[in-house]
This record gives sequence, structure tokens and C-alpha cells, in this order.
Amino acid sequence: QVQLVESGGGLVQAGGSLRLSCVVSDSILTIKNMGWFRQTPGKQRDLVAVVTSVGGTSYADSVKGRFTVSRDNVKTMYLEMNSLKPEDTGVYYCYANKGFRNYWGQGTQVTVSS
Repeated sequence: QVQLVESGGGLVQAGGSLRLSCVVSDSILTIKNMGWFRQTPGKQRDLVAVVTSVGGTSYADSVKGRFTVSRDNVKTMYLEMNSLKPEDTGVYYCYANKGFRNYWGQGTQVTVSS
């Protein structure tokens, strides 16, 4: 069983920055892909960014050029969010893929005011 704990969310003005962290209970070297999803009330959870075990990354079109996903070789994945917009508001969930299972964190709220 893999546990994930997110942190770093909060309230920020449009144009500001935040850095989210996701700490993994297991060694991150045993994790294949990791990433971030975003969910707003009444909507499905949408993929924001993915980072693979070898450092490859991909992003939703809406965040390209503004967000950067990374992971260290110990236990943590990050999401650096710059030039934030009100439409970036939502609960951000990290996930980790190990074997044939996906694991999820509890989510952290990001609110961007206009």
C-alpha cells in the first residue's frame, strides 16, 4: 500500500505562484508514473501534469509554459505553478502508479483570486 500526502495549496492572487508537494510513503524509485490532477465542484478530475520514472513530462494544454512537474529520487514530487489564473482554482490530487495500481492523495485546495 502506497500513501501520498499533498501540501502547499492555498489562496493566491492571479499572476502569483505556488509550489505543491506530494510525499510518497514508499521509495519513489519503486514508483513508475506520478502526476497531478485537478478537480472543481461538479466536474470530473482532469489531468494537469505527469512525470515518468525517467523524468519525462507532459502537461495539459491549459498549463503548458506555466507549470513544471518534477520528482526527486527520494520521496517527493513537486508541481511549480506560476502565472496562476482564476481557472486554475480547484483541488489538486497527486497520484502514483506502482505495478497495476494507482494510488491517490487526499488533495490540496488551490484558490486563485482575480
